[in-house]
Order: sequence, then C-alpha cells, then structure tokens
Amino acid sequence: MIVEIVRFGHPAGTTREQVVEGALATVDRWRANPELLRKFYLLSTDQSEGIGIYVWSSIEAAQRGHDAVWIAQAEQRSGGPVRIEYHELLLELDNVAGQLLRHDAR
Repeated sequence: MIVEIVRFGHPAGTTREQVVEGALATVDRWRANPELLRKFYLLSTDQSEGIGIYVWSSIEAAQRGHDAVWIAQAEQRSGGPVRIEYHELLLELDNVAGQLLRHDAR
C-alpha cells in the first residue's frame, strides 16, 4: 500500500471556512474513485497550506488520481506548486478500534 502526501498553498487571506468548503466540494469526486482507499484532509496550523493524505493500493493508482490535468488545476487554484510524495505503508495502528494492521508488500 502507498501513502501519498499532497501539499499545496492557499492564497493569502483564505479562511478556514473557505478551506473546508473547498474540501467538501471534492468529496464526491474522491468517493467515486474506486482506487482510493482512504483520504485525510489537513490544514496547516497557520492555515497557509492544505495537505491531503491518500492511501492507495499502488503508486500507479495515485498517479492516475493526481494526473497532469489535476495538478494543473490545483496549481491554478492555489497560485503555487503542488508537491507530491509517495511512501510505503508498513503498519497502521488504530487505537480507537484497537487494531494493528500490517501491510505486507505483495
């Protein structure tokens, strides 16, 4: 499994409420993507940066989700570059559910 971290800036003066509204506007798109396993919407504490944490089955799935068209649109909206990182997900600890999931490479 792959964790993809996507970072992008917010234009100066963007409020938390505007960020939440923008994030909510993307939920249906991501729900409709059968390759996306999980997504977290984050906001930096100074509200200058949005961060998306995505869990995918593969890097190829992540790259299909964030293709060149998506990146260009995100950069136009944010006024700056989108930065993307990929990481292999090894273990997932969920203290609420009392579970430890091991994600072995296949």
